[in-house]
Amino acid sequence: MPQITTKRGRGVRYIGMLAACSAATFALSGCMGFSVQAGPPPVDFKGVQSATIQIQAQGTFIPAGTTEPSESAARGSGFIIDSSGLAVTNNHVVVGAGTLKVWLGGDSSKQFNAKVLGASECLDLAVIQLDKGTYPYMAWHDGSIETALDVYSAGFPLGDPTFTMTKGIVSKNDVKQDDSWASLDHVIEHDARIRGGNSGGPLVDPSGRVVGVNYAGRDDLDYNYAIHRDQVLPVLADLKKGKPVLSLGINAQALAPADDGTPNGIWIESVAAGGPADVTGIKPGDVLIAMAGVTLARDGSLADYCQVLKTQGVDATIDYQVYRPSDNSVYEGQFNGKEIKLVSSGNGSSGAVGNFVTATDDTGAVSVQVPNTWSQTDGASFTDDNGSTFYSITATPDMATFNKSWAVPGVQVAASMDAVNSDLVQIITNYKQGSGKDCTLDSEGPYDDGYYVGQFAYFTGCAGSSTDFGILATTDVGKTHLMLVYVQLVSDQDKDVVLTNILNTFNASF
Repeated sequence: MPQITTKRGRGVRYIGMLAACSAATFALSGCMGFSVQAGPPPVDFKGVQSATIQIQAQGTFIPAGTTEPSESAARGSGFIIDSSGLAVTNNHVVVGAGTLKVWLGGDSSKQFNAKVLGASECLDLAVIQLDKGTYPYMAWHDGSIETALDVYSAGFPLGDPTFTMTKGIVSKNDVKQDDSWASLDHVIEHDARIRGGNSGGPLVDPSGRVVGVNYAGRDDLDYNYAIHRDQVLPVLADLKKGKPVLSLGINAQALAPADDGTPNGIWIESVAAGGPADVTGIKPGDVLIAMAGVTLARDGSLADYCQVLKTQGVDATIDYQVYRPSDNSVYEGQFNGKEIKLVSSGNGSSGAVGNFVTATDDTGAVSVQVPNTWSQTDGASFTDDNGSTFYSITATPDMATFNKSWAVPGVQVAASMDAVNSDLVQIITNYKQGSGKDCTLDSEGPYDDGYYVGQFAYFTGCAGSSTDFGILATTDVGKTHLMLVYVQLVSDQDKDVVLTNILNTFNASF
């Protein structure tokens, strides 16, 4: 799909469940566990302005691509759905804010306070509660929402305190859409033009009934998008109670993949206090790169992230990895589990290279000392194409990334008695024609440490990065077994301290 230009409430950053009953039944009977308080009737079309709110969210945020906190005060829109002052807006408008200020119907002379009751980054929805009082409120559109229905976008675009309403029609009445800040099963596409600051405002029919919640748009094609009523209604009761709905408490934006297709992860602009992300140690400015073994933002959207939450559940213990640009380090932890810990620093290098541990294969035959931060290991044996059995140990901070890219350090040591008579020069040649094609050959030649004698090759600048790798093919002096050492090195520490320790400690005992 084409790149969408965001009209998010925090300034202008241009970028499924169906309801179990009708909107009218929902409002009157409390379907799905949500009920509207007794009081005055909802507003009609003329009263839409009176129930539309402007929201100013102030707090510490770290915008994508920066490392310095910014105490910003940006504005979005919302609308009241209950006479007690319950209101709906977007997650990205309010999550992470220290304070919320609200103005009602364009009247800037009176300010209201508000608090966030519940929010969902996947659905880009939030429910907030205004100060105690009696308020005008909107009801939901009853019946189906058809293509070509007349609709109106209400809100406060561009942070202007003047209420604005634009007219259009429903272009597509119900589509699935994955964006960089949401993953929705039910979206309305319309041409009632919206702008940054309209985020969270209502999309209404000619009777003033809400058909959706505006959340995004694309100016060059005049596409405007609203979260479908049928996406909103089933989750209102849980949001009102503060129950997590596809949410770990972050204000998230998926980053576009690199030119070569490599995913760049999900930028966390702010974190909700007390939520799972906050409790485990996630900070604004972190980039979430993997969850439950799944690489995130492969298509530049929240789809992968939200699918993990749908599969695992928001209360499950979920492994994660984040990159922290502020200190150029990778961390790992668990949502609803272990707190965050350093995995590697300095663009993937070991964060504690002075603390080494011995990594051993599953049989205890092969061992090597590695930094204790290279905590992910694979000690399984394997058989090569010639039928030779190898005993092997692999250690790295991130096994999945190590196996498919040059982004993290790691080592594999493998030994075989069956392959002891292999051609060592040919083994090195095979690596030069394989992995070596991504790198620049730095040096090669004979290897002899007094016990192992063989051949080596060392490569630099793999895939245009700072990563080096080396391959060593050798046999012991008694020629009882073949030993292969493959090492991937990212930082200067890796290339100095770690490499030296690996070459001094790799061993096989048969």
